[in-house]
Amino acid sequence: MHTVNRMSAQEFAGSVDELAVLLADAVDGGASVGFLKPFGPAEAAAWWREQAAVAEGGMAVWACRAPDGFLAGTVGLVMARKPNSRHRAELVKLLVHRQARGRGLSRLLLAAAEQGAVAAGADLLVLDTETGSAAEHVYLTGGWTRYGVVPGYAGAPDGTLLDCSFFYKRLTAPA
Repeated sequence: MHTVNRMSAQEFAGSVDELAVLLADAVDGGASVGFLKPFGPAEAAAWWREQAAVAEGGMAVWACRAPDGFLAGTVGLVMARKPNSRHRAELVKLLVHRQARGRGLSRLLLAAAEQGAVAAGADLLVLDTETGSAAEHVYLTGGWTRYGVVPGYAGAPDGTLLDCSFFYKRLTAPA
């Protein structure tokens, strides 16, 4: 049974190398998550280390671990910082290692992030993902609403421009 836990700032800092392996695996597998090839664990670790918002409390990160401790997946939640938008957050970097896919881990991670958002006072989540991807299917079947598609919005790891779908999900009834 896999477990999903929110990482403390110290756990996050101590897990950067594992998170880097996960991110590099996603890029190597063709996921459009913001990076171009060549992209390896060193570049991925540098990106994770730059996420100072984790230590500052503006970004929460959850880890999904296999019984043997293997980091099988992660998801981040970035809280909006503007005073008029504290009711919303952005879901970022939902990643599941290719060896661990097909086990429902994306849904476990989403549920944890959604619960964390509500606990933090956010009742509206937003995200973007590659149109037609397996990730888009997860969101479409998980209660998220697609509100638009932007052609050529983001690049695949090989630089090919891809369409991107934008989603939102209300977690509680609007005030």
